[in-house]
Amino acid sequence: MKIIKFALTLIALSIATFSFSQKQNSGPVFHGATASLKEYKALYILNQSDDKKIKAIVRNINNALEDPRLKGKLKIELVAFGQGVEIFKRSNHYDTLLMSLKNKGVLLAECENTLTEKKISKDELWDFISYVPSGNGEIIIRQYQGWAVVHP
Repeated sequence: MKIIKFALTLIALSIATFSFSQKQNSGPVFHGATASLKEYKALYILNQSDDKKIKAIVRNINNALEDPRLKGKLKIELVAFGQGVEIFKRSNHYDTLLMSLKNKGVLLAECENTLTEKKISKDELWDFISYVPSGNGEIIIRQYQGWAVVHP
């Protein structure tokens, strides 16, 4: 008899737990934040030379540009410094990916300090790249200007 009561109690608890979890899941579905501002700005930081990292940051930028909540509202800058300079070197053939970003309005900026420290000439980089005095300075300024800083 005790076994039957115990089994019935377990069944009742299981039903109650299932019903509670169903009620919890039947509420409104969350679809993420609402983009209620007129403009959003994001600064993507690249300071690594790994091919997978470079392609991932380009993919991340494209994903943000394609987010239906941000369509037509998003301004993006990609700043490279340190090892990230590799994305802008002509010898690394990222020009197709970069031109695609540039054609979508993405600002492409290289740190001049990196070029000086690594003795890299601007002639070694794609001619459609812009320059900033320092990558760190760009991050600081943009953050204080209200840009989201993204370092994927």
